[in-house]
Amino acid sequence: MNDLVHPKRDLNLFRVFHAVHGAGSLTQAAAQLHLSQPAVSNALARLRLQFDDALFIRDGRRMVPTPRANLIAPQVAAALDALEQVLSGEQRFEPRSAERRCTIGLRELLEFSLLPDLYGELQTQAPGINLHSSRIDRRRLERMLTSGAFDLAIDVRLPVGEDIRHRLLFREELCLAVRSGHPFTRRKPTVEDWLAARHVVVASKAGGPVLEDLALERRDLRRQIAVRCQHYYAACRVVAGSDLVLMLPRHYASQLQQSLALKLLPPPMHTPALEILLYWHRNAERDAGIVWIRERLVALTQQRYAEAAPRPLVRKRA
Repeated sequence: MNDLVHPKRDLNLFRVFHAVHGAGSLTQAAAQLHLSQPAVSNALARLRLQFDDALFIRDGRRMVPTPRANLIAPQVAAALDALEQVLSGEQRFEPRSAERRCTIGLRELLEFSLLPDLYGELQTQAPGINLHSSRIDRRRLERMLTSGAFDLAIDVRLPVGEDIRHRLLFREELCLAVRSGHPFTRRKPTVEDWLAARHVVVASKAGGPVLEDLALERRDLRRQIAVRCQHYYAACRVVAGSDLVLMLPRHYASQLQQSLALKLLPPPMHTPALEILLYWHRNAERDAGIVWIRERLVALTQQRYAEAAPRPLVRKRA
């Protein structure tokens, strides 16, 4: 008899299996299911007895699925998906009366730029919706959307599977930020000037090239990195008090320009615009609330970025 349809199976155990397989963590699975971690551990122990398999093996903080777990995972997901379709039926969503949580995967820069406006929009139209922003680990983006840990995610263009839907939100140009009075503000820097300067870069990893360095490597060019930061705000503050230079997205820089007395300049070399995309799992297309939030987010970003489109960076003649 099929393992998944045995008459004595507790179907709730498969919800736990699906959550652990998607999140790779007992703690995260427990949070998604609104259960205690001991309850999740107990459910997993019962499943292990029923399948006579470990199903998940601890590797540091991660729970790594066994080959048997990976084999049955698609069947479990399909069964739970079919059950959800039966139970959900035709959904209706009333923004003003809705009470729910929406978790959005965002990196620091996009959280700074988008979250305040999105919350302001929801506060007016759907005050019962609580927003939760969570940092994206790009290696696990697809898993977080599949497991339901993220309802939506916003990031640069990334490789994803066919179950992950996406659409372009906007394109972000890059600019050069320097302090007021920096030599670059008195004369247009050449590529050679820019390469000779000392730079600040922003990266979540401790080492390895960032976006601009990848473009430079293709031209067999190098630059000197003086400071490596985790966040753009810290990098901008470093720039404001030094002769270091920073390449960063225009909209973000324009929001900090006045408070930190930054000067924004056009890049001395061509840099392609960043494509910022909205991601969601195909299952979320049946969730009327998430569809509504997604549509509001798309409309909001298109409106805000059209209104706040920065003027061309043109130098004043001396």
